[in-house]
Amino acid sequence: MNRLVLTATLVQRSALRFTPAGLPALDLQLAHAGTVSEDDQPRKVSLEMRAVAIGAITQALAALALGEAADFVGFVAGARNGRGVVFHVTAVER
Repeated sequence: MNRLVLTATLVQRSALRFTPAGLPALDLQLAHAGTVSEDDQPRKVSLEMRAVAIGAITQALAALALGEAADFVGFVAGARNGRGVVFHVTAVER
């Protein structure tokens, strides 16, 4: 299963664009910082991740303020240029 739930802050959002199929799309940059447990030991983690939202979810993400934290839900796929991964956001929970 390829499912990701990430509590993150919206740090960047591009202008609304449209895919070749005519669907609305937003390119995003998300940041996360927190503590997780690894082998029963606390570990501080921080990251920035490229994300994209396509379709109806773009309306909810367009209303999200820069700097606002939310739970982003979706899946991870390879980037089109073959470098790294992109988080495809399919839902957002404030």
